[in-house]
Amino acid sequence: MNKQPFIRIRKKDDRPFWQKLVIKFAFIVLALLIAALFINSVTKLNPIKVYVSMFKGAFSTKRRIWITVRDTCLLLSIAVGLTPAFRMKFWNTGAEGQILVGGLCSAALMIYLGNKIPSALLLVLMFIGSAIAGALWGLRPAYFKAKYNTNETLFTLMMNYVGIQLIEFFVDIWDKKQSHSVGIINGDTNAGWFPALFGQQYLLNVLLVAVITIAITIYLTYSKHGYEVTVTGESESTARYSGVNVPKVIIRTMLLSGALCGLAGFTEVAGISHTISVKTSGGRGFTAIIVAWLAKLNPLVMIIYSFLIVFLNKGAVQIASDFNLNEYASNIITGILLFCILASEFMTNYEIVFRHKEEQ
Repeated sequence: MNKQPFIRIRKKDDRPFWQKLVIKFAFIVLALLIAALFINSVTKLNPIKVYVSMFKGAFSTKRRIWITVRDTCLLLSIAVGLTPAFRMKFWNTGAEGQILVGGLCSAALMIYLGNKIPSALLLVLMFIGSAIAGALWGLRPAYFKAKYNTNETLFTLMMNYVGIQLIEFFVDIWDKKQSHSVGIINGDTNAGWFPALFGQQYLLNVLLVAVITIAITIYLTYSKHGYEVTVTGESESTARYSGVNVPKVIIRTMLLSGALCGLAGFTEVAGISHTISVKTSGGRGFTAIIVAWLAKLNPLVMIIYSFLIVFLNKGAVQIASDFNLNEYASNIITGILLFCILASEFMTNYEIVFRHKEEQ
């Protein structure tokens, strides 16, 4: 008789919802304790004061609250954009490039048409142009995957670097002061900028992302296209047997995914920074992958994790400012919290089993 290993890990799909909540809460408490130990041992600071500082970084003023909401929505929009491709098990790691080309298209329209057409029409053109740019950027790896079965992870990742160089090329063209920066575009006329709604500068950002999130949730859950995406992701052979045109689904889904990420670039340029540079994406394309997987590709649950990650980032910056810490110390605190959150996700889906005596 073969002996079972003393410790093994097995899938746990039937864990009750209340147990999942308890596990997540326990790991959050554990994360706070570990971070508190690190804070006290390395910096000799009171951990409670540090946590209060983190809260202040995100919520101490009305403006900071709106900035937290704004950044949450931007990260959420990218995670939602990745979701159709991930549901199909097409590993789109090229959101950074798709954001950049979407933002580049918006910036170009602002520069060349900003003073020639009404701002409302300009925003519509920027919306459409950014979506098309992102979709075309996603079309390349999708076509080669559908026709030649190339590795989409590597292909989309390499497209990010092409996008960075494309941004650098146009920045050098538009940069009149040789400062390697376009600067604020249309700062005197605000042409192509999101208008304030009800006195709130970032309300339009929130509304746009809310509509996209709800629309994609409905699309993936209730539409025929969403069903085909899910079936293709589970098994391409089954999909073909069911009459699904797999290459068509791959291309169509990546066009959608790229377009949504391109719209994130539009939101960043038109609604937040009003400029374009290689820092426009800000690494959010990779962070959004974490958000998408933590939420198990559920766009509505992504709201929670997007907020959590933004909150941690804001808190880390505030800690560094209040206590004169370098960015590495604050990033370690953030890393501890994120690691424990990831561990809680693992423990809600798996369990550790010890070998019983009778099995020895």
